[in-house]
Amino acid sequence: MKFTIFQESRIGKRKTNQDRIAHCYSRDSLLMVLADGMGGHLHGEVAAHIAVQYLTHVFQREAQPMLADPGLFLSREITMAHHAILDYSIEKGLREAPRTTIVACIVQDGFAYWAHAGDSRLYLLRNGRIHVQTHDHSRVQLMLDQGLLDVRSAAVHPNRNRVYSCLGGTHVPQIEFSRRTPLQSGDVLALCTDGVWGPLGNEGVLRGLCRETPMISVPSLLSEAESFAGDRCDNLSLIAMVWREGEDDNIDLTHIISTQTMAMTGFTTRLDSFQRIHPSARDMDLSDDDIEQAIQEINTAIQKFSK
Repeated sequence: MKFTIFQESRIGKRKTNQDRIAHCYSRDSLLMVLADGMGGHLHGEVAAHIAVQYLTHVFQREAQPMLADPGLFLSREITMAHHAILDYSIEKGLREAPRTTIVACIVQDGFAYWAHAGDSRLYLLRNGRIHVQTHDHSRVQLMLDQGLLDVRSAAVHPNRNRVYSCLGGTHVPQIEFSRRTPLQSGDVLALCTDGVWGPLGNEGVLRGLCRETPMISVPSLLSEAESFAGDRCDNLSLIAMVWREGEDDNIDLTHIISTQTMAMTGFTTRLDSFQRIHPSARDMDLSDDDIEQAIQEINTAIQKFSK
């Protein structure tokens, strides 16, 4: 495989960052996953972290060097992540289970497979256009589909952040799966939270990701979203990957990853740690012991459901 990839998450104007992002690749398979946690006082972050770390953990076990069935992996493991979050809430005695959106994508054999629940999005950009976009599981999207709102009204609707499908919570998640989608060289796969696409819209996301490599476009796009959102800026997270296949003398090879020489059981993973993604712990009256306990509980939930 050959690709360029970059990810970044920012806190915005919130006290804490409840987003979690990761990518992980073996010689023949790539996972990208993003989650936007919901719920106060640490729990939304825990739900998102369980979801992202769980999928990454199981991917590392099974993609050696590729998954037997990427679609089945997404279906089975996203559902298991949901149950791991529920189990965590029972163990903690929470009145309401923490929740998180999720969008995950597998790239293997030149094809992409993705799944999502909630309003975190995946975009497939091709030849300067949005080739495919996930459909939000939100009340506002339902009203748009029914012709009760236009795009401009939806952007400022008071219920724009209400989702009807997510991991955790009291309802079984409605997970939507893509078809097996062939990739072309130069295609961009982007996963982002509503903190990114909300202020910028589809055209802003498209324009930002098509003009530079992910190493430049991702930080630039997040800064643009922060500026547009102003004091109401939500957490914002983005993973962008540019697929490369064949030989092209016009491509800058500086940041291109080639997995050809990786060991059969080797992995490269980028998953921001709980502490690093949580720069304002003091504002939440959380001690280092609180954070350490949360990490231990997350690892216990993941180990229990990944056997």
